[in-house]
Amino acid sequence: MSTSGQAANNRFGTGPAPAFAELPILQPHVFPAGHELPEGAAYLSAEPAHVLWGRLPSRADAPVLTIASGDQVVIDTVSHEGILPDQGQDPAHFFVDHGVPPGAVLDDAIAIAAGNQRDHAADGPHVVTGPIRVEGARPGDLLRITVDALAPRVPYGVISNRHGKGALPAQLPRSGQTVSVFTPVEQRADGLVGALPCTEGAERTVTFPLAPFLGTMGVAPASDDRPHSVPPAEYGGNIDIRLLTAGSQLFLPVQVDGALAYVGDPHFAQGDGEVALTALEASLRATLTFDVISQDEARREFGEVTGPLVRTSEFLVPTGLDPDLNEAMRKAVRAALDLIQARWGMDEHLAYAYLSATTDFDISQVVDITCGVHARIREADFS
Repeated sequence: MSTSGQAANNRFGTGPAPAFAELPILQPHVFPAGHELPEGAAYLSAEPAHVLWGRLPSRADAPVLTIASGDQVVIDTVSHEGILPDQGQDPAHFFVDHGVPPGAVLDDAIAIAAGNQRDHAADGPHVVTGPIRVEGARPGDLLRITVDALAPRVPYGVISNRHGKGALPAQLPRSGQTVSVFTPVEQRADGLVGALPCTEGAERTVTFPLAPFLGTMGVAPASDDRPHSVPPAEYGGNIDIRLLTAGSQLFLPVQVDGALAYVGDPHFAQGDGEVALTALEASLRATLTFDVISQDEARREFGEVTGPLVRTSEFLVPTGLDPDLNEAMRKAVRAALDLIQARWGMDEHLAYAYLSATTDFDISQVVDITCGVHARIREADFS
């Protein structure tokens, strides 16, 4: 399918040629200097046989990789932006039309788009790689996913507002059609940045730093039905918590034997809220370590964990998820109280006072059917 017709009318003019950062293009099975496969790590490509498009794995799905607890895996992820029907479902044409050299378009993105394994009327947009079976994981355990490294696979991405969705539905996009903002990555003195113009077609004078993370990280639910890729749930999925950068950890309550973990929806940068519907969406190569935390150990450390829990170098981050943003906030507060009581033995009324005095409750996103709120509890306060 070409980018003629509707897809062509969804974009504004091209403007000056983009100035791309000189990054290696991380094609499938390619490990250039500086991106070698770590010793002992497995590799999982994002070829069509290893991904789902628009749905998340269920307990009925066969694993595409089986590992032991403690194993490290290098996983290729593919962004949905540039492969969707409203962009032509032809990433080679779409990205080359925006000034990307043909060799810098990912082969796996082209193959996924050509495979057309998605029900465009019923499924979500996201591509997820997996599932991965982690031996020894049982319901009641926690699966800890440590983000060891995240490498851009390409020096560009896309930010989109489509289908009247986002924080201002029925107001934006004004055209009623998809607005896909192509965003090159540039190298500046202080690091890699995304670059945007102030007016369409002008020089790209607005820049913001990259902070890559995976928007979707999850385990299979205890169901034979594959969940839609958009709303997050207690098993994780599309949680869109931008704190999950390199060095962070995500704890997920295991729902089925082997966990059946998966990742996807890669981002180069996102603001809390993700108000236009997408962040700077772009493909990443993720190096992750998977550990099973037994039920007894998990309860000793965190109490009862019923949904995604993030840990950074500074914060423990419980979450609240609900279609109603107010209810998501209440769930995040309850999860934070339960965590503080279980981990540090703090009386409930004192923990409530502590949260009110010092803890930020951030809106993860408001655009994925189920809204997300997460609390940043500073561990040093309890040391």
